[in-house]
Amino acid sequence: MAQGDIPEALTFDDVLLLPAESAVLPAGVDTQTRLTNSIPLNIPLVSAAMDTVTESNMAIAMAQAGGIGVIHRNMSVEAQAAEVYRVKRFEAGLVLDPVTISPDSTISELRAVKSQHGFSGFPVIDDSGALVGIITNRDIRFVSDDSVKVSTMMTTEVVTVPEHVDPEIAKKLLHQHRIEKLIVIDDEGRCAGMMTVRDIQRSRDNPKSCKD
Repeated sequence: MAQGDIPEALTFDDVLLLPAESAVLPAGVDTQTRLTNSIPLNIPLVSAAMDTVTESNMAIAMAQAGGIGVIHRNMSVEAQAAEVYRVKRFEAGLVLDPVTISPDSTISELRAVKSQHGFSGFPVIDDSGALVGIITNRDIRFVSDDSVKVSTMMTTEVVTVPEHVDPEIAKKLLHQHRIEKLIVIDDEGRCAGMMTVRDIQRSRDNPKSCKD
């Protein structure tokens, strides 16, 4: 090839985009898009399905920001399901279908469930599915005998709220009763979820979070 036939080639460092005046204001920009017909995103960002990039922590962070994380499959099916489960259980403002404990369970069993899921409070549900109390770190902090039943240590006067409660009302109740957790109940009075101070604050901090 003759020297005169060599086409011009540029690298990123060879190009400079000059800023220019725009009629579009940042506040007027809509970054919403769709990953699929049924999966909307608030920001057009997807994290890669790589074992060095996306597991549950990254997927949660992406959802909070308004994007989505694709969990990699370089692990067993059971491990993949566990990662997805962690993401689906995490929703800013509300813990849906919370992990519960039986009043007949021992404190030792409670500690094992707490260690497995990483939660600090659990609704106490009897065999009929009725809400009979709540047990938190505060209730068991000084318990030395782990064979004690949950029913003897739980708080029976539970502050509850209906489904779809306004977060501001929930926040006021938490402050009024000096507690950190509210049990959400359905129309039949059964436990449908749980709200915490941290969850409500997280929801306010991430207004663009994606949920399904």
